[in-house]
Amino acid sequence: MGAGLEFQSVRSSRADKAGGPTQSSSEVAIIGAGPYGLSAAAHLRSRGRDVRVFGEPMEFWANKMPEGMLLRSPRVASNISDPDHAYSLEAYEASIQLPAAAPLPLSTFVEYGRWFRHHLGSVLDPRQISRVEQGSGAFRLTTEDGEAVRASRVIVATGIGPFRKMPVVFNDVPPTQVSHCYEGRDVKRFAGKRVAVIGAGQSSLESAALLHEAGADVEIIAREGALRWIGKHKWLHQMGPISRMLYSSHDVGPVGISRLVAYPRLVSCIPLKIRDKIRTRAVKPGGSQWLPARLKGVKVTTSQFVSKARTVGDEVALTLDDGSERRTDHVLCGTGYRVDISRYDFLPAELSGRVEQFDGYPKLSRGFSSSVPGLHFIGATAARSFGPLLYFVAGTEFASRHLTAQICK
Repeated sequence: MGAGLEFQSVRSSRADKAGGPTQSSSEVAIIGAGPYGLSAAAHLRSRGRDVRVFGEPMEFWANKMPEGMLLRSPRVASNISDPDHAYSLEAYEASIQLPAAAPLPLSTFVEYGRWFRHHLGSVLDPRQISRVEQGSGAFRLTTEDGEAVRASRVIVATGIGPFRKMPVVFNDVPPTQVSHCYEGRDVKRFAGKRVAVIGAGQSSLESAALLHEAGADVEIIAREGALRWIGKHKWLHQMGPISRMLYSSHDVGPVGISRLVAYPRLVSCIPLKIRDKIRTRAVKPGGSQWLPARLKGVKVTTSQFVSKARTVGDEVALTLDDGSERRTDHVLCGTGYRVDISRYDFLPAELSGRVEQFDGYPKLSRGFSSSVPGLHFIGATAARSFGPLLYFVAGTEFASRHLTAQICK
């Protein structure tokens, strides 16, 4: 594929021009136009496959992540994979004469993703898929406006949005007073407000920093005994060849585990119980090294959790497990995600129920194949089968190549 190929947004012609239902077909339908969906499309098209991608490009990153966010992953691990490595982050920056920045701003990454899909010529349809059904020998996808699309294979690459996890203690608090970091793009609206941020992971800590910088009065409340900072021992990364033996360039996980995580096929061969321990250790809650200085002036309460929450007028009253109480205007939960493919609106129960699962994660084999022939899952949903690298953009290289090798064999 050359750089001269242009992006196309495809709408099928109507089978019945008098106003009947539209119908179209594609060999491979990819649901989701984030890094994984775009990368998979690039690799499959390079092998001559008829591919159609559904979804708004980079929607999750552009519309859900906090404005002003910086990517936790290093620059080298923020490249979206294409078969010839022609459309790297560096190539994008060079094309618009943008100086390289580290850490990478969210806004740059979003525009890089949009540039990637444009220059790879991926056939992309910005409509959402409302339903996927399996018929005899093919899948039937229905778009949000009612078009039927027939596909031999379906690749689910829709990310983690539907899986956000909210503590049950907030069930009775209205969404105007409690939200998830996934919904925290507009931090400026909290200027002058009191905000309690729940959690000690990157999303929580960076959201707290951004809120503080926007003029909010912020308190972090975390179960952990102390906040953890990723890459605290910098000297371990400064020993040349020895460091490269200890850490992969993806920088996912602590010393040793980082190298193992870089080989998803090897991880997939490890017994599930051990694989789960590796996965949870690699993504243990923590914040980037550039956050502590930005959190000066932010109150931090550790070794505590919210045991009760209730609305009192315009305030939220929080009772912590030590009996102390907080009054706040809003609660922002950086409480992570719990993968459960039954929460995908487009997968009816009769289809998702046929997918063999690990507690909500699809059980995947070679080529990210599920137990339903022709149905594949890539990205975060594949992390329980192939390891935590699949939570990160760096995983697009393995995912796209492994997927394409299976489909094109």
